[in-house]
Amino acid sequence: MTRHQPEPEPQRQPEPDTGRDPAAPAGRAAPAPDPAELPGGAAVEAEEIGLKGPRGWVFREVTVEAAPGSVVALTGASGTGRTCLLLALTGRMKLTEGEARIGGLRLRKQAAAVRRTAALAHVPGVDDLEPSLTVGEHLRERVLLQRRYGTAPLAALKAALRSPRQRRADARRVHDEALAAAGLDLATLPKGPRTAVRDLERLERLRLCVALALIGRPRLIAVDDVDLKLSAPLREEAWALLASVAASGVTVLAVCGEAPAGLPGDVPLVVVVTDRATGARTAEDAPAEPAPKADNTDETEKETADALAETGRA
Repeated sequence: MTRHQPEPEPQRQPEPDTGRDPAAPAGRAAPAPDPAELPGGAAVEAEEIGLKGPRGWVFREVTVEAAPGSVVALTGASGTGRTCLLLALTGRMKLTEGEARIGGLRLRKQAAAVRRTAALAHVPGVDDLEPSLTVGEHLRERVLLQRRYGTAPLAALKAALRSPRQRRADARRVHDEALAAAGLDLATLPKGPRTAVRDLERLERLRLCVALALIGRPRLIAVDDVDLKLSAPLREEAWALLASVAASGVTVLAVCGEAPAGLPGDVPLVVVVTDRATGARTAEDAPAEPAPKADNTDETEKETADALAETGRA
């Protein structure tokens, strides 16, 4: 009588790591975390980026490297693409060349995620305040918009399960934290929260814009024309405000006419000098004396405006 020997069981090979959650259905990758919920500020890494409009290059050969919680000062003559560079680094304008990463997100392929991470604090022509509305109305509107559109789906579901009293308390806490971070004391305004925006001083408007941006708890904020029409003491206050925001962990992009020599509290400062002839240079490569204004200022401003119209605004 012949006995059949049992066949040996085949050895299982270890499955390759595909980066997929084992509990997730087959063929589906695990969902990426919401960028707005990631801790800390966003690092800015850009290499040889450029943007071209119908009249030519708005900016070109820009290289930026800034750690989270830094202040990046974009300075240069008017018409050299400073505002367009600011909007491009926040995902509001599409790059023509080069590659950049904002908080680890690829700017050219993940612009929507970058926009959820970065907030515009003061960019005239893009996020202007309504002069006839009061300070309190702007703040309440931003809190409501953030609750409705600026919250991740899971966080929105958790918030919906809270009681109305808890939701009001959460909104008040976010409101107060943003005002404190921006250094805006409503009690010092002429009519308190009922003060119209048209009655605010320029530095008070800047503080309000920063507070509105911080309500969304971004990892990066962008500010345009920081030192425009400000005296020397007010410029110091404006830079101290941005330094305090950066010290809290939020990266700050700021367009200015003249970059400061340093920031309070040893906050890291990265200076990028835009120049139409040479693209952009870091502060170490900038000339000791400011270059004279070119005669084609009107032409370059037209090119910037055309680029804005061509690429669109968020």
